[in-house]
Amino acid sequence: MSGDPTFAVAFGGGGARGLAHIHVIEVLDELGIRPVAIAGSSIGAMMGAGMAAGMSGRAIEDHARAVLSNRGEAAARLWRTVPRSFGELVSGGVRLGQFDIGRILRAFMPDAVPDRFEELKIPLHVTATDFYGHAERVFAEGDLFVALAASAALPAIFRPVSHDGRVLIDGGIANPVPFDVLDGRADIVIAVDVVGTPGANGAQPGALDLLLGASQIMMASIVALKLERSRPQIMLRPPVSHFRVLDFLKVDRVLEGTAPVRDELKRAIDAAVERFALAGGAPDGRDLHR
Repeated sequence: MSGDPTFAVAFGGGGARGLAHIHVIEVLDELGIRPVAIAGSSIGAMMGAGMAAGMSGRAIEDHARAVLSNRGEAAARLWRTVPRSFGELVSGGVRLGQFDIGRILRAFMPDAVPDRFEELKIPLHVTATDFYGHAERVFAEGDLFVALAASAALPAIFRPVSHDGRVLIDGGIANPVPFDVLDGRADIVIAVDVVGTPGANGAQPGALDLLLGASQIMMASIVALKLERSRPQIMLRPPVSHFRVLDFLKVDRVLEGTAPVRDELKRAIDAAVERFALAGGAPDGRDLHR
């Protein structure tokens, strides 16, 4: 309605923990809230792309469950990403142990997600990290899948993405929860932080757990520093730390374990809208939900 606040959403990175973003999208659908802008990093960029393409939260959830809860289906889609010739194998350079994230995204993303930003129904901003430029890179136009691949190119697991003379890696390295990208674009910005922390299970962590856990600690520190400078009106942190970054096949458990964020978001939106009204339609920029 005229006079109601506008909303924007920043979906953070965190691997499989980002499946919790589905709850946020479904609640916004339920409340009839259509964001005027979306930003995303890594898994958050993928979820944001689905929403920006016009997919409902339910449709995104159905797709995630269909391709991830069935190991056979997940394996079949992963098999499609295997190079079919020697030329394909060496086209991006041979890097043992590193997967082509672009191929994987093509195999797993919903068909509803278009090839280009310009075809989206809601403006989307995707973050990546310029490795040699030592800086964040924000995509908002052009080839959507190049941007998504760059944003999700987790070091040591996926190949970096070369684009416009730059070597790009995971957007979460520079900006794990890109709420600042949405400054001035909406009255109320919702930020969803799914970075989490390394989960303690009593076992000595392996090399991969150490690498990913160290990245989580670093990203959590970046988010904390950003929050000292500015805060979104709503900041959500679903309970994700007991899931690992690569626990995509545990989609059912992740969604079940993070469901409390739904009611949390509804209460936060009520508080934010009330604060907006009391302020005469001028958001105060503070975190209304901690």
